[in-house]
Amino acid sequence: MRVIGLMSGTSYDAIEAAAADLSLDGDSLLLRPLGHLSVPYPDDLRALIAATLPPAATTTQAVCALDSGIGQAFARAAARALRELCAGAADLVVSHGQTLHHWVEDGIVRGTLQLGQPAWIAEETGLPVVSDLRSRDVAAGGQGAPLVGLPDTLLLRALPGTPAALNLGGIANVTVVAPGAEPLAFDTGPANALLDAAVRHFTGDGTAYDADGRRAAAGNVSPELLRFLLADPYYRRPAPKTTGKEHFHLPYLLRALDAVPTPAADDVLATLARLTAVTVADACRAHGVTQLVASGGGTRNPVLMRMIGEELPGVPVRRSDDLGLPSDAKEALAFAVLGFLTVHGLPGTHPSATGAARATLLGSITPGRAPLRLPAPVDQPPHLLRIV
Repeated sequence: MRVIGLMSGTSYDAIEAAAADLSLDGDSLLLRPLGHLSVPYPDDLRALIAATLPPAATTTQAVCALDSGIGQAFARAAARALRELCAGAADLVVSHGQTLHHWVEDGIVRGTLQLGQPAWIAEETGLPVVSDLRSRDVAAGGQGAPLVGLPDTLLLRALPGTPAALNLGGIANVTVVAPGAEPLAFDTGPANALLDAAVRHFTGDGTAYDADGRRAAAGNVSPELLRFLLADPYYRRPAPKTTGKEHFHLPYLLRALDAVPTPAADDVLATLARLTAVTVADACRAHGVTQLVASGGGTRNPVLMRMIGEELPGVPVRRSDDLGLPSDAKEALAFAVLGFLTVHGLPGTHPSATGAARATLLGSITPGRAPLRLPAPVDQPPHLLRIV
């Protein structure tokens, strides 16, 4: 089955599209990547997303405009992927949409909202669309994130020791696969979320991010600010757990800077990079991780990657590209896998990774132009993911 995966993370800078041929072979899921592309959001849509994200107030008109606008942007990205990556022939689109709110109270996820109306994608491509993948896990008592836990687990099972997958998006998350234990996946804390917010603040929205970590490299870590940030109770909560920009946003950072003034912008950025490195490393040490496979936009920040290595001496850190999964496309490919599992009647979560009462089939299906015909259900879920 040829599947297109679509993803936009908490940095909301672009839509990542990836295509793959997927098939089941015994206890293995075979994935052959067909390529990926990145489609920036239009400036006006990106501005509306920024203006609507928590802690901002919003209106139902803005939410409606975002649902349609994001859906149309995803539809254009899917059409490009269909044309440029699949030579015009695919079977399924899987759309994560854009997370606008992940509602967490006292560590319990009450709801989750991903916008991007899938009808626009189905109409543009003519293909069936799997979307809204997080809600079913939340309804089963899970965190609804990180959903890459199951694809990560299938990939990591072939590695020795206690491997972990790290995604550095707006939020950092890890999946840990220890021998003889159920897999565990959780958000460790902010990755690019606070870094990007700080850069926009210090440049008056003139710059979106710290390119190549140059400003963080020019700064010095403030021990006082780092201690204050590490006192956040989130880091002491047991896994599985999730967080997002509902918690780690600019007002959060400004409150910290009021409490611990740090006048040099570059010092703030250096401290925020070290915050991510320390919280990732603490999570890895707590679960005995022996090797780390990293992906996501944060892997392009050499300062952040260096700091993670410094905090984890003796633990090899490499990019998912080494395993055949392009780090920039890994999440889009992971959602392609989840949609493939859904249409084959297979669950897309491990209860141990999300905290749900049971493993669930994920998402809702929007038919394409042709009558909806699903593959025959599969009884046995795959144990391994093999890249071919």
